[in-house]
Amino acid sequence: MAQIGSRLARPLVSAFAAAALLAGAAPALADDDGPAKPRIDCTKAKNKNKPACKPHHGVSDDEIVNGAYWLAHAGKHSDALALLATVKDKDNPRALNAMGYATRKLGDVDGALPYYARALAIKPDYVQAREYLGEAFLAKGDVVRARAELDEIERRAGAGSVSFANLKREIVAFEARS
Repeated sequence: MAQIGSRLARPLVSAFAAAALLAGAAPALADDDGPAKPRIDCTKAKNKNKPACKPHHGVSDDEIVNGAYWLAHAGKHSDALALLATVKDKDNPRALNAMGYATRKLGDVDGALPYYARALAIKPDYVQAREYLGEAFLAKGDVVRARAELDEIERRAGAGSVSFANLKREIVAFEARS
């Protein structure tokens, strides 16, 4: 029982640690009623060596991605993107998928597509990226491409996978609205 608890506690501690790091970087974020935006664009080469753009020491990319995941699922999409900008491995499929998710949830579906494509180019069996890509296609009204991703998820992970169930539910809901 203690072993299970520690396995469950680790991701939560990682998420809270990464979120706390983001909170510690609050001066880099806007604090008004509008969406939070980084003051420094860490994606630009000229800003890579600025302190606000350097990865957090002692925190792994996995911990950063876990924290960003929880931020994004709490509706703090801009904060999640700011945190994800600090990952060391810019080709981390989980980070790319999370960037796509947060970008899509901010309303930029077209901007999210390259993140999913890059994640899947690196790791084609990453079914959660396929799930989110399918949801992006639905947001664009393209149920045919969403179904193609559902088929890929079934082929790679089976119809019993969470990603299959989630995307299938979204497709059924989309078709009921159409």
